[in-house]
Amino acid sequence: MPCVLVHGVPETVAVWDPLRAHLRRDDVVALGLPGFGSPRPAGFSATKEEYAAWLTDELAALQSDGPIDLVGHDWGGGFVIRVVSTRPELVRSWVTDAAAIGDVNFEWHDFAKIWQTPGAGEEFFDAQLGISPEESGPLLASVGVPEDDAVTVAGWLDRTMADCILDLYRSAVDVGREWGPAFRDVAAPGLVVLPSDDGFLSAEGARAGAASAGAPVAELDGLGHWWMLQDPVRGASVLEDFWATLA
Repeated sequence: MPCVLVHGVPETVAVWDPLRAHLRRDDVVALGLPGFGSPRPAGFSATKEEYAAWLTDELAALQSDGPIDLVGHDWGGGFVIRVVSTRPELVRSWVTDAAAIGDVNFEWHDFAKIWQTPGAGEEFFDAQLGISPEESGPLLASVGVPEDDAVTVAGWLDRTMADCILDLYRSAVDVGREWGPAFRDVAAPGLVVLPSDDGFLSAEGARAGAASAGAPVAELDGLGHWWMLQDPVRGASVLEDFWATLA
């Protein structure tokens, strides 16, 4: 049965590499969001609904390999929320660190509000793309990317990814009100990962989303938004402990 990992923003599948190295299973598939380290498909509008539909199709195609354990981080975790709300039969289990997106009272962080603002969002990414990863890495480090990884992560950003980020966030201004009501009593067993030092997603919202979905919470004290980079051993352990309860 495959374990499917879905990354977030501004990332590629490589964000999972350290954690994957510590998973004791050989059936791990890391899916790359269209436009993130890959070309943007022709006609792809990069809205939250289109990404959720893309993930649904990917999971349906993977079902022939066995029941799926789905794990999502950041926006990948948001798409997990939508898929298990609407198509829970596609997975054996699910894990997300973005359960706050499933809270009807969800409010976006300050960077998201910049990206959702026409003009300001373009200016933000023009500035980031106009400097080297060595120059932009400190910004990522200041918001939680481990210093040893910050320059690498900064180097993943390109114009295609930036444009997809803008389209995605502008489609999701009211994502909590739009997706939250369906994230309730999810049929498939799930787990909400809650890093204590996440500066982007609120602990209160994560707990509210988890309670609505009927999922337990695994608190990661001392870790932040990029917990899979900060402590991949601990992250892998949390996932495997959860999967062990499903046997």
